[in-house]
Amino acid sequence: MTSPIRPPFTFETAVRKVRAAEDAWNSRDPELVSQAYTEDSRWRNRAEFFSGRAAIIEFLRRKWARELDYRLIKEVWTFGDNRISVRFQYEWHDDSGNWFRSYGNEQWEFADNGLMRRRDASINDVPIKEGDRRFFWPSPGPRPSDHPGLSQMGL
Repeated sequence: MTSPIRPPFTFETAVRKVRAAEDAWNSRDPELVSQAYTEDSRWRNRAEFFSGRAAIIEFLRRKWARELDYRLIKEVWTFGDNRISVRFQYEWHDDSGNWFRSYGNEQWEFADNGLMRRRDASINDVPIKEGDRRFFWPSPGPRPSDHPGLSQMGL
């Protein structure tokens, strides 16, 4: 793993930090994703509260066992010295073939070493028809560099 981007953030480093997080989450590799967080990182994801890398890994395993063919796009909403706020959308289907688009925002706080020590996520799921999907790159894997982001797609 390369050295994380460290605070204080500029717009350019915040964009790079968010894209790195998006790429890691699109890998659907819980161990890889967990390395971006401090050992005692605190999370709120919807109505779940937990802390620590082991809990993060377990959470992500459960998430991606349920949210199949997951594809995510994140975008910087705003940033400060050691905080970044993102908005995101992701698409997935359940084991019955029902598709969803999940909309949300996250507030991130970073330690001086660039690892995330706090993540608060609010997410809403909207059922969609398969024909209404918007994200079509090979999965798992990062969004291609020529694939538009949320703002470029008018979302």
